Amino acid sequence: MNIKYTKGSVTSKDGTTIGYRQMGSGPGIILLHGGVNASQHLMKLGTLLSDEFTVYIPDRRGRGLSGPVGEDYSIEKEDEDMDALLKKTGSHYVFGTADGALFALHAAISLPAIHKVAAYEPLIFVGQPELEEFRATIRKLDKYMAEGKVAKATVDLIKDSPKGSRIPDFLYIPIVKLFFWINIKTVKGDDVSYKELIPPLDDELHLVEKTEGTLENYKNVPAKVLLLEGSKTQSLLKDSVNALSKVLPHSNLIELVGLNHDSAQDYGKPEPIARELKRFFL
Repeated sequence: MNIKYTKGSVTSKDGTTIGYRQMGSGPGIILLHGGVNASQHLMKLGTLLSDEFTVYIPDRRGRGLSGPVGEDYSIEKEDEDMDALLKKTGSHYVFGTADGALFALHAAISLPAIHKVAAYEPLIFVGQPELEEFRATIRKLDKYMAEGKVAKATVDLIKDSPKGSRIPDFLYIPIVKLFFWINIKTVKGDDVSYKELIPPLDDELHLVEKTEGTLENYKNVPAKVLLLEGSKTQSLLKDSVNALSKVLPHSNLIELVGLNHDSAQDYGKPEPIARELKRFFL
């Protein structure tokens, strides 16, 4: 997919460069990607919005156009990155998906420049029954990343996902390694290879884990919030969205029929999400 865009960058409070892709014209809107993603994965959604908005799609820390995650990475660092983007672009609207949705909501607590937030399936820990399984996934990811076993880490992430897989590791790991090799050879321009997206995921899942006990903080979000979830997403995420809907002071929750957790990305179904965003932000 060849979509035209320009590039820009800001410098966050700690000196880290945050690069972004820009397209369209109109009021500014910042799109935050999720964990195993980069700006390249929100290009379809950005294009769908670009007829009404100036769209800014940053590579979050550790990816593509941006600098490293850093040793003292925290959710406050994500807030600082957002603050720099808001000041540079003059935007007042933010959309995030998955972890990007969590960071968009958290930034809105302390950044009054954010007037409206749309959050697609953010995850916070609110006592869901599946949390122990999620913690186990994080521990395994830690282990295999420390050992440099990115392919094994990827296989386990796939097996622990809702879609899962029954392919044995001795077959699956070579397949993933071959995929990595082909993907690295074919990545072009500003896009990031899949193998490079696994390490920053490990860092940010620890931030998600630290959301336990923070639900009440979101009572302090002054912005108008649109919470979005797909009808096909797992209960772990639905419970999170529903809990947030009860504490956010200015929110509306919409379920989109037929969508799942991947729907905002280019490999999903971003069209219904774009329609809701236009209704909310315009």
